[in-house]
Amino acid sequence: MTSDTTLAAALAAGPVVLDGGMSNQLESAGHDLSDELWSARLLAERPEAITAAHLAYFEAGADVAITSSYQATFEGFAGRGIGRERAAELLTASVELAREAARQAQAKGVTRRLWVAASVGPYGAMLADGSEYRGRYGLSVAELEAFHRPRLEVLAGARPDVLALETVPDADEARALLRAVRGLGVPAWLSYTVEGDRTRAGQPLEEAFAQAADVEEIIAVGVNCCTPGDVDGAVEVARRVTGKPVVVYPNSGEAWDAEARAWKGRSSFTPEEVSAWRSSGAALIGGCCRVGPEAIAGIAGVLSGVG
Repeated sequence: MTSDTTLAAALAAGPVVLDGGMSNQLESAGHDLSDELWSARLLAERPEAITAAHLAYFEAGADVAITSSYQATFEGFAGRGIGRERAAELLTASVELAREAARQAQAKGVTRRLWVAASVGPYGAMLADGSEYRGRYGLSVAELEAFHRPRLEVLAGARPDVLALETVPDADEARALLRAVRGLGVPAWLSYTVEGDRTRAGQPLEEAFAQAADVEEIIAVGVNCCTPGDVDGAVEVARRVTGKPVVVYPNSGEAWDAEARAWKGRSSFTPEEVSAWRSSGAALIGGCCRVGPEAIAGIAGVLSGVG
């Protein structure tokens, strides 16, 4: 797996900068994301807006763009009258749009290597009711694997550099995802959403991370869409338990109100925190919801001095 070797080498050589939140960048450009497909709706309706969002992050200093496929599922698209063939085309397009943004960035003078991570959100993201912050959907590991595998196959076929198994709230769902990525020929990272020293579903992080320790396809483990304050402890546990590079991209610190479909509270995210995360062992660092290009530029600036 060539991309595995290349990205793994980059992680070993120094910190790699992830992008920030796709939805907040699209909303800041005036796009309404209030329906259940969230940013995935624009794959069909305004693909150029997604490319522009990726480009903003590349120009801000991100090395990796995470695609707009987080909430893109066959089931979710079917609910909007989109058939499986067209849904597969839209999943593939999510990778192609990020690649196009990388080409545009390099045409504008960005000379560093740029990567594309295909986002694979949890089952709860498809439900669009905040379940990704709870887990425990009442499905078996086998049922969750059957849900994830078809779109993983499509995304892997689009040849991203890495699959981002992200915002996973439950160690059982992680087990399903780890089964589903086997044999796809594309490396992946596994990223939990956490609260304190446990997954959102309440499992100890040591047990949750341990599942990925011996999975060849997994090149990094970590956390995302958690508060910045939850990152430090998770980095130490992930590194100790798996020995793999650690990925971290917390949200701004605000809280998501699923009923109101809005963020509430104040931001507690500061780019300067990343130097401590890097010192603890994080190798792939960025932001999630409500973290925009300005913050990513700050992260890139801090990490360029950490080395």
